[in-house]
Amino acid sequence: MAILRPSEIRDMSIEEMKAKLRELRAELARERATAAAGGSLENPGRIRELRRTIARILTIMKEVQTKGGA
Repeated sequence: MAILRPSEIRDMSIEEMKAKLRELRAELARERATAAAGGSLENPGRIRELRRTIARILTIMKEVQTKGGA
């Protein structure tokens, strides 16, 4: 899965963002479990990428909710 760009996230509905967030969090948990078990990761930078993408989605969701509520 590639990095989601802010423009791609903004094109999603809130429900799509929530679904993507669940998917990314599950993937992050798997990557962290692999690392904690002492396994070698295919791409060590993937954990950082996942964390940043999750933060990006949460930020844009908050922006959308704030604009919609005001």
